[in-house]
Amino acid sequence: MPELVLGPLVRCAEATSVAVWVETDVHTRVTVRAGDVEASAPTFAVHGHHYALVVVDGLPVGEPTPYELSLDDTVVWPLADSPYPAPVLPTIDPETPLRMAFGSCRTSVPHDEEGNSTHGIDALRAYGLRMAGVARSTDDPEEGEIRWPDLVLFLGDQVYADETSPQMREFIASRRSLEEPPGTELKDYEEYAHLYRLAWSDPATRWLLSTLPSAMIFDDHDVRDDWNTSLSWLRDMQATSWWHERIVSGLTSYWVYQHLGNLGREERDVDPVWQHVVRHDGPDELDLTDVLDGLSERVQGDPTAYRYSYSRTFGTQARLVVVDSRAARVLQPERRSIVDDSELAWLDERLRGDVDHLLIGTSLPFFLASGLHHLEAFNEALASGRWGRRAGRVGERLRRAVDMEHWAAFQEGFRRVSDMVIEVAAGQRGEAPGTVTFLSGDVHHSYVAEAFSTRAREREGAPALRSRLLQAVCSPIRNPLPRGVRVGTAFLSRRVAAPIGRAASLAIGVPPAPLRWGYVEGPWFDNNLATLEVEGRGLRMWWARGEVVDGHHDLPSLVEVADITVDPPATAPSQPRREVAAT
Repeated sequence: MPELVLGPLVRCAEATSVAVWVETDVHTRVTVRAGDVEASAPTFAVHGHHYALVVVDGLPVGEPTPYELSLDDTVVWPLADSPYPAPVLPTIDPETPLRMAFGSCRTSVPHDEEGNSTHGIDALRAYGLRMAGVARSTDDPEEGEIRWPDLVLFLGDQVYADETSPQMREFIASRRSLEEPPGTELKDYEEYAHLYRLAWSDPATRWLLSTLPSAMIFDDHDVRDDWNTSLSWLRDMQATSWWHERIVSGLTSYWVYQHLGNLGREERDVDPVWQHVVRHDGPDELDLTDVLDGLSERVQGDPTAYRYSYSRTFGTQARLVVVDSRAARVLQPERRSIVDDSELAWLDERLRGDVDHLLIGTSLPFFLASGLHHLEAFNEALASGRWGRRAGRVGERLRRAVDMEHWAAFQEGFRRVSDMVIEVAAGQRGEAPGTVTFLSGDVHHSYVAEAFSTRAREREGAPALRSRLLQAVCSPIRNPLPRGVRVGTAFLSRRVAAPIGRAASLAIGVPPAPLRWGYVEGPWFDNNLATLEVEGRGLRMWWARGEVVDGHHDLPSLVEVADITVDPPATAPSQPRREVAAT
């Protein structure tokens, strides 16, 4: 009898349809029944594993519908002895204020006292336990039901292919010697498949993902730390005996486990890989191994061969644009850009107004702490040879040693996207939204920043910004910074660090930034998951972490870390609250 290996994961949810992803142990037909609606699909194969994406259409708008999932007519989900509520397929009502959870950076270690002592409490799991009614929260309403998010956006490092857990290393050692390259890091697709199983199979997490729609984008650890930091980094990787298999396996597994579920109806209709699936007609299982591995190989030489970015529109209240800031980079001696020209053109079409909120998901923060922003801009100029080849080599070593590879370290892409969002906020690309909000992770601390026009733009009579420009960061979900590193991070977040960084970038000839910005709140360093809710042309955002109560490490409560209300533009302040990034 076929068995469920992983999932189900509820992925892209639209007004009347929801996509459900599963992994099974053999070729089978997967059927989802939700009320009077039924949909099914056969599995397809990749490297000997079996998957299906079942699109359930005809569901009621904006309502959660309980469902069952069957393999060859045998119900396998929900589990017969499950302590959790019935899983549901929730559709999106574009007229209901959007509520979306978001966060990044989640390691997969056991949820016991030892795991919690080394990696902290998993905020995603604590969130799931609260949704299931198993645990409590500090902000539970006294009366009435809690409204849960419409979806959760995972902003990178869903899995760690380079920093493996003891459980993952045990699996690797069962297949090959840990003495052979790449050692304890992942080598091939089989190891990626096991890593995803470790990440998503905990019962509480599995239940959460089976009832809350999710969207995802990769970051470096999904492949390897500092992925595509620079051309020298890439050449060093290509010189190893294992990199080619690693990157192909990483991208192929990403398409299967993460990207496929990001695609909405219109995107599935034009996706070249998915069309192989829907065109397949026959009793034998479709094998996508060669198709996906071939695509992953082509992307290495030509990032325009496939687009991992995607967008969602929620009526007139919000547009979510999720950006690939890793695979689409330009890494040439004469030019660096965090996104290539094709990606910039795609962004240019989608960074528009005529919605209440423009939400831009990018794994790397667009607005870093200003001291760090200027230091990264300085480093890019140094590494590019602005002060000569010898200094350039020093700059390149520094870039890689301390992870200077955010938007600030790719000034071309930063400035071009800045110009786009300035035009959106000024009402030059349709009616200005209430907010233009970047949602990010990566940096293992959380904060909210706000950007404003520079004084130079104001003196020149540039159009006033009519939207609030925000950066909201939630990181990590579970992988806290060492306490020593927190001190340096906190320093770079303070006002005193900004002029130091700016002096360095001015000295090497970096032009002033197109905007200035400052912290509204933060930083804080908890493992946490954030939630954003649309309130007309304003926003409310809050962060929550797990907390052990009475020694029950497996049943943490959910505790609020921060709660921030973003008023509509008419009532907003006109200056940064802390630190100025540029003048």
